[in-house]
Amino acid sequence: MKPKMYLYVLMLLIGVVLAVHLSMNSQVGAIVKNPQMGNAIFWCIGGITAIIIGATNWDPEVFVRLKEVPVWLLIAGAMGAALVFGIAWIIPKIGAAPAFVIMIAGQVIAGMVMSHYGWLGAPVEPISTTKVLGALLLIGGAGLVTFSK
Repeated sequence: MKPKMYLYVLMLLIGVVLAVHLSMNSQVGAIVKNPQMGNAIFWCIGGITAIIIGATNWDPEVFVRLKEVPVWLLIAGAMGAALVFGIAWIIPKIGAAPAFVIMIAGQVIAGMVMSHYGWLGAPVEPISTTKVLGALLLIGGAGLVTFSK
């Protein structure tokens, strides 16, 4: 069963917000002349915001159930901080368009593999010739955006 169209639109908007957010993080790092500290400031503000959002649906049982979560899944927070820093650090070096297009190409490839095998709870969607063709077109487009003058 396919998700409702509004979910696709919402995901598109999230992509727009992500691009703006990462570029803002990059600018903070450039202005303070320290991308690591700029990223740390962003994550502190993000952490406070996440706590406020979480508190709106407070459930103390979450802490009891937390022991059921494999430790390796909890490293996603550290991965997120490192990813945002890496992206914010790279944008001023290669530009926003190439950074985002290449990143999207990587996400499409990873998403196809994850869906093909049903990893991390993704619904199983086998890789097809059409999907591979679409990914190749995306990667070709990424190359055009990245390397054309």
